[in-house]
Amino acid sequence: MTLTRRNAVRFIVAIGIVSLFADFCYEGARSITGPYLAQLGATAAIVGLVSGFGELVGYTLRLASGVWADRTRAYWPMVIAGAIINLGAVPLLSLAGRWETAALLMIAERAGKGLRTPARDVMLSAAASATGRGWGFTLHEALDETGALLGPLAVAAVLHATGRYQSAFAMLAIPFGAALATLLTARVWFPRPQDFERPNSHADNGAEPRVFWFYAAAGALLGFGMLDFPLIAFHLATKHIMAAAAIPLLFAAANGTDALLLPAFGIAWDRFGTPALVTGVVLCAASAPLVLLGGSGAAIAGMICWGAGLGAHQSLIRAGISESVPVERRGKAFGIYNTMYGLAWFAGSATAGLLYGVHRPAVAAMCSIAQLAAVPLLLYPSRRMD
Repeated sequence: MTLTRRNAVRFIVAIGIVSLFADFCYEGARSITGPYLAQLGATAAIVGLVSGFGELVGYTLRLASGVWADRTRAYWPMVIAGAIINLGAVPLLSLAGRWETAALLMIAERAGKGLRTPARDVMLSAAASATGRGWGFTLHEALDETGALLGPLAVAAVLHATGRYQSAFAMLAIPFGAALATLLTARVWFPRPQDFERPNSHADNGAEPRVFWFYAAAGALLGFGMLDFPLIAFHLATKHIMAAAAIPLLFAAANGTDALLLPAFGIAWDRFGTPALVTGVVLCAASAPLVLLGGSGAAIAGMICWGAGLGAHQSLIRAGISESVPVERRGKAFGIYNTMYGLAWFAGSATAGLLYGVHRPAVAAMCSIAQLAAVPLLLYPSRRMD
């Protein structure tokens, strides 16, 4: 493989197409898991706890998988095994007859993603070093979010046609197969994508740079304040703000907006740095009050802010970490960051689910305050290695 910018772009696009099919699969499922759990007898607190615990498992597993990726350099085997678990659990939801079974499958899906993500991000970060970090990560994320747009649309169509959540989950076996086939093809075409970035001769000093810890702390606040979509869907369905078949369409609209805006966020990061990231955080902070305290129009506006802000901060913080941590220790760094993010996401989701039935405005305030508190931490990191 020739280590050129063109081939780096090709690799990013190939992995982006894998992510497109993957997001089609599990984001399509995610758009209806909240109402599905409710149909199977779960309460709002259970929906919040299951969603948060799934994220907790997925994100904390990334620490171990990130360290293992650095130690073994077995990037492709980890990505492939994780994808099989991550995506294979989704069609099995069609067979769940109890909310407990569905919950276990949702947690298994998140665990598979936790296994594959750090290894994938190390390979992406190496390729992005040849294209511009912000542009490379947001190009991948834009393809990822295109799948997150198409999946809920397909789910909404099946749900409208059949009225059965089980039929929608079964349909998602198709993108599972497409993602796996594309991934195996990319493995043949790009056997060592980590070689796009040369190793750093000073990478063995042990400690993570100070800049990284500011990113990690900011990420924890963002995760705590991120209102999870299953709880949003539960709210919209049980309060009769939107019809069941329209909720996946709203999720698709949020992800479609994200896909359209992400390249601009990436270019802005490469040119201006932190202001691009702060813009995404402010959008996230506006989402919870709009979704939880308004009607259908406010919910639409809130979900557009939710999608654009989530995609921006998830991709641009990865770009910032890639610029501050040498490639040889980047798997561990992504693992630490994701573990902190996931622990905070679990705490926030569980708190939001428990608080939802008591005082919805308090949930909205909690989410917004936590996210805005991340802004001062994001203003510290420089654009150079510490």
